Amino acid sequence: MSGSVYRVTEVIGVSSESWEDAARQAVEVAATSVRDLRVAEVIREDVTIENGKISGFRVRLAISFKYETGD
Repeated sequence: MSGSVYRVTEVIGVSSESWEDAARQAVEVAATSVRDLRVAEVIREDVTIENGKISGFRVRLAISFKYETGD
């Protein structure tokens, strides 16, 4: 019987545009050093505020990737 094993790690993406852009950037940067990304779950969204206005969007993601088995 074969199965798969995945690791979940947290990353935070930051954008001045939107939460979606922050998530996209986090996944794209993670993909440059981690292979076989599978799922990203949004854990938390927040904003930074400067002078009473939103200046940045942050997204914390739980990203899973598959361990290589060497098969």
